[in-house]
Amino acid sequence: MWQMCKDAVFYCIEFFYNFCGDWGLAILLITIIFRLLMTPLMHKQAKSSYMTQKLQPKINKINELFADDPARRTEETQKIYAEAHFNPLAGCVPMLIQMPIFIALFQVLRELDVYMTDASNYCFYNIINDLVMTPSQAFEAGFGTFVPYLILLLIFALATFLPMVIQQFNSDNSQRTMMIVMGVVMTAMMLWIGWSSPAGVLLFWGASSVIGIAQNFISRAICKKNDKEAEELKFEAAGKPVEVDVTRKVQKKRNKKKSSKKRK
Repeated sequence: MWQMCKDAVFYCIEFFYNFCGDWGLAILLITIIFRLLMTPLMHKQAKSSYMTQKLQPKINKINELFADDPARRTEETQKIYAEAHFNPLAGCVPMLIQMPIFIALFQVLRELDVYMTDASNYCFYNIINDLVMTPSQAFEAGFGTFVPYLILLLIFALATFLPMVIQQFNSDNSQRTMMIVMGVVMTAMMLWIGWSSPAGVLLFWGASSVIGIAQNFISRAICKKNDKEAEELKFEAAGKPVEVDVTRKVQKKRNKKKSSKKRK
């Protein structure tokens, strides 16, 4: 079953190669289409991350107030999530949905030379002569051959680090420092992984990460805009006087005949 999924991914890449005549460009097109299809899920994930960061000061305050009472701390935290109509686990669902597709693409690109009978034209517009070659192999081939692979490797690694830094601009100092350190460690790990990964994998992952940064930036801008509009509506509602709809009862007409009889 998994092999069928990988075969389907390769056929998609091959289709775009037959259309554009370049394997590197075909990988970029597949990456762009994959990211566009995942846009709703990525927006949901970015929104979840934004809400987590937004509610973090309140959560930290609760953790301080009820440090010795875990049950009360959990209860108050759940109240905050309920008031904000936010489920912290919702951001994990989009990641779980897209991971199988992402892994299939990753594995196909690592094994692309196995799928192809002739890999002699497996290049990216002569910028990268061989997308099957790894940066370590390119380094052994000479500095001139290694330079484009080095640039691709740096994009691959830094694109993993930058989103973690961008998300921490409005965080407190302790959390920001911790995430930056984690980002540096992640970047070092990505450099180590990328050193022995085919250039096709680096091209896919790097392009995907760059597009992901742009999508995250747009999603956060939308969230901030929605928050601003909601605050303005609250302010306008607070400034207006309370309107009370008073409906007067209609008085019934007196029966003149009955009243005249009573007088007689």
